[in-house]
Amino acid sequence: EVYLISLLGYATHGLLDSCTSYGTQLFWPFSNLRVAWNNISIVDPLFTFPILFLIFLAAWKNKRVFARWAICFSLFYLLLGAFQHHRAKKAGLNLAKTRGHNAKDITAKLSIGNIFLWKTIYLYNNRYYIDSIHNFGSSKVYEGSSIKKLNLKEDFPSLKKGTVHWNDVQRFRWFSMDYVALDPKRKNFIMDVRYSIIPNSIDPLWGIKLDLDNQNDHVRYLPTREIRSEHMAKFKRMFLKKSI
Repeated sequence: EVYLISLLGYATHGLLDSCTSYGTQLFWPFSNLRVAWNNISIVDPLFTFPILFLIFLAAWKNKRVFARWAICFSLFYLLLGAFQHHRAKKAGLNLAKTRGHNAKDITAKLSIGNIFLWKTIYLYNNRYYIDSIHNFGSSKVYEGSSIKKLNLKEDFPSLKKGTVHWNDVQRFRWFSMDYVALDPKRKNFIMDVRYSIIPNSIDPLWGIKLDLDNQNDHVRYLPTREIRSEHMAKFKRMFLKKSI
């Protein structure tokens, strides 16, 4: 019985990772495709702490009913996240229509620690448009900015195919699901457009820096998690559904 329960836990863990906004290589080693259903944040205390509390009660009281409640709560929360994800994508597509943009698809990713504040990204005319949707009650839109999608031939004409730099850039594009752009604030810095502290901004959490004079060396991976007071104040106002 212990083996079967442990096997079930391990076997379904990949599915739980696929529910996050970061995703996982669910079909590895048969495919390197990263699956991300975007219906829960990578870190969400509203999801984790109630489950831990119910598991603790189940162990302390020696009653299965609390464990069953934990399972029911986790399924409910994940379904609620899927519904919120649908609402965020719908609001983002409606915003694109008001701009006259025929966006074929849109990505909606959660901000940190909740299922209410979302970051939406869509591609139109080779530019990424980044906005934020608050989905607690009625949807509220926080319009953001746009940035040109990375074009290696235009942005890095001296980058040579087959070099270590070239291969590293291709690997980073795969890692970022091709949501990459040239950072306007940092020289020769390719950023992952998907993640930022403020959902409707283009300030990245990480990226890679190129040294075009040494293309046979590896690029530098640089985190840019510069959490400043103004960032947290803006995030708080958006989370509380106030104007920014």
